[in-house]
Amino acid sequence: MNTRKIASILLCVAALVVIAFTIYKLNIGKQVGLNEVISISTLVMMYFSTITWGSKHNKDGILQEEELGQRITEKSSKIGYLILVVLILGAVALDELINNNVNVFLLALLGLSMILLPMIEFLYSRKYR
Repeated sequence: MNTRKIASILLCVAALVVIAFTIYKLNIGKQVGLNEVISISTLVMMYFSTITWGSKHNKDGILQEEELGQRITEKSSKIGYLILVVLILGAVALDELINNNVNVFLLALLGLSMILLPMIEFLYSRKYR
């Protein structure tokens, strides 16, 4: 087995262990905090990164530095951004339905998320003018 497969298996097992521990904490009535959320997110992020990208040393898969890798990163970033904006909009709508008022921080986050991509595109385009 190559190092990429070993790393992906280890990351998957680690993520499952942290998820299982978090579920256990919820079942016994303990509060789940920032540590659990960040740990799960980091491990899942590393897992997907490991199974997506190859390495120059092993020559296995798409390299992130290649043109195809850059295109994949560009497209997936834009899709991920749009999904995140829709999820934030959904959170604002659910907050309004459940609490009958809107959380100011969620609303500010929605506003920032909506202007972030066009603003970055504008600033980045200035580089080529």
